[in-house]
Amino acid sequence: MGPETPFEVPMALARRLTPDTRVVALTGSGMSAESGIPTFRDAQTGMWSRFRPEDLATPEAFARDPARVWQWYEHRRAGVRVAKPHAGHQALLELEWRVARLSIVTQNVDGLHQRSGSGRVIELHGNILRSVCSRSGREIDAEWIAASQDCPPPSPYMSGALARPNVVWFGESLPQQAFAQAVEELRNCDVCLAIGTSALVQPAASLPLIARDAGALLVEINPDKTPLSPLAGFCLHAPASLALPAILRAIKV
Repeated sequence: MGPETPFEVPMALARRLTPDTRVVALTGSGMSAESGIPTFRDAQTGMWSRFRPEDLATPEAFARDPARVWQWYEHRRAGVRVAKPHAGHQALLELEWRVARLSIVTQNVDGLHQRSGSGRVIELHGNILRSVCSRSGREIDAEWIAASQDCPPPSPYMSGALARPNVVWFGESLPQQAFAQAVEELRNCDVCLAIGTSALVQPAASLPLIARDAGALLVEINPDKTPLSPLAGFCLHAPASLALPAILRAIKV
């Protein structure tokens, strides 16, 4: 399906999106991939291709070789900084104006939803452009990071602690407050849009079912079928940059 291919949205779905509707958009790596941000494993190219995830994205890896882990994340941050929100991000922003409430619960760490202007974003896996103290978890000011010549910079809060990316690594739990907020939003929405998610990574994969079990309409937006597809009320087999603008057009009819 090319970028100019028209995509039609079922009117039965469009009619569910009214000024009184509460919507939660769950977004995964497919959403970011359209902005040119590779998934974790796709980013392991060149000199990084010889490393396993356990070598780069676990607390143990950081304790063993903090410089290597920091350099890997600087490599990824460089790509995130030049990425731009696409038509799907902009469509979610406009949808926010058209419904009673729209919350975004994202597994992505690139901050593109906020950069597109969306106001209510819950980050389940953190944000790669922010850094925190490796011991206290307190966020470290970006100016402190930029001023340091160390790799990684030392923490300004605790002697011997280091700056680390503010992301959830393998083996770590999701931020408790963010996960609780996500569950609350999903239990109280009317429509849940699952966008670009593989529906494989727990516990995030269970979130669409919380909305469905609470009576919400579950809509999957993904070019490919996933384990979630048989459970969705509607499956829009298209990328977010096509499907979400098409939903807006259908609402206007």
